[in-house]
Amino acid sequence: MEKENNNLMEKIVSLCKRRGFIFPGSEIYGGLAGTYDWGHFGVALKNNIKQYWWKKFVDSRRDMYGIDAAILMRQEVWQASGHVAGFADPMIECEKCKEKYRTDQIVDKNKCEKCGGKLIEEKMFNMMFQTKVGASDDSSAISYLRPETAQGMFVNFKNTVDAFHPKLPFGMAQIGKAFRNEITPRDFIFRVREFEQMEIEYFTREEDWEKYFEYWKGEMLSWMEEVGIDMNKVHELEVLAEDRAHYSKRTVDFEFDYPFGKKELFGLAYRTDFDLANHKLDYIDEEKSEKITPHVIEPTFGVDRAVLAILLSSYFEDPEGKQEASNGAGEKEGRVYLKFKPSIAPVICAVSPLLKNKPELVEYANTKVFASLKAEFGRVMWDDNGNIGKRYRRQDEIGTPFCIVVDFDTLTDDTVTVRDRDTGEQERIKVSDLKNYIKEKIN
Repeated sequence: MEKENNNLMEKIVSLCKRRGFIFPGSEIYGGLAGTYDWGHFGVALKNNIKQYWWKKFVDSRRDMYGIDAAILMRQEVWQASGHVAGFADPMIECEKCKEKYRTDQIVDKNKCEKCGGKLIEEKMFNMMFQTKVGASDDSSAISYLRPETAQGMFVNFKNTVDAFHPKLPFGMAQIGKAFRNEITPRDFIFRVREFEQMEIEYFTREEDWEKYFEYWKGEMLSWMEEVGIDMNKVHELEVLAEDRAHYSKRTVDFEFDYPFGKKELFGLAYRTDFDLANHKLDYIDEEKSEKITPHVIEPTFGVDRAVLAILLSSYFEDPEGKQEASNGAGEKEGRVYLKFKPSIAPVICAVSPLLKNKPELVEYANTKVFASLKAEFGRVMWDDNGNIGKRYRRQDEIGTPFCIVVDFDTLTDDTVTVRDRDTGEQERIKVSDLKNYIKEKIN
């Protein structure tokens, strides 16, 4: 089973690089551990996930306010939040080769996994990236790359209240980069040093926190299913007090069955009034003429981990071959396809002329099909590279739901072949009906 799981991860990593989803960071110079660059289709997939999240949790609601806070903030923010003093992981070092490990991520805490040497000197390692702002070189210039997006919302709580006068409960939402100097980044994009979060801080009265905690748990589970995460692989873990973050009174982790084990996907935390109280911020209820410090429910979604969970949920192999390509011996090849939901697929449909050396087919496909669909859906790809079978195989690995082929019959009856990614079945559809056909399929 372990070999099979490792093989699956290798296939996912290979596909992501081969098809332009995700590349190793700084690869031409040997790479930089814990960093990845996102290619064309990876960016498209990430953006679709983020847009879907924003639509559900911000645009469709009346109680949510968006924000995009600065990555760099004054060091006092991180002192007040407890990160300077306590944002650390246990680290242990090999006496022989000096390799460093996170203590809670190794099985044998006495023996180095790399050289077999003795592990010594366990200590706490602060994971924040420290930098300096401005020309000064003293301690007053110290700042940090933010390790979470949450504090950018908390320090803007008063600004949001003053600008919009929201009534409790209400939330603030943000999508943005965060940075953690991980001791041992691993498992592809699961544990990295630069990542993206989609996060909500939902402010409520203390007496209502349990009600809204359960509410947001349901909303998070609903969103996971909507974007195509395999819910059979999602598990709720009630985090014990000794394992919770310093600010949390209750935390539920949503774990996912990754090939490398059951690990955290998203999290839901009850942060009490810890942050607002430490920043000395409060809320005046104008109707009741009272001053209170709201309590906070925090649903946190990692973009990178969402992408990985969706890739793993969408990856299918069809060894019996619904693939139209021939392997040269007259037998149909098996295929690999990503069964993305159309709402988040990087490409909704691909348009191809049957033969790229026939000007009449290329002209029709380009002007009467591709241009029209591109204007309507945006996420439409032109593909004339290789034979039709190879194009289908490429689009399957990209996760394109529909492939549209313009052939010689098209020139006489204005119909095209539309191939379904999941079934491999093909239909003849009138060009004039294509937009509605795709809309109905998507819906």
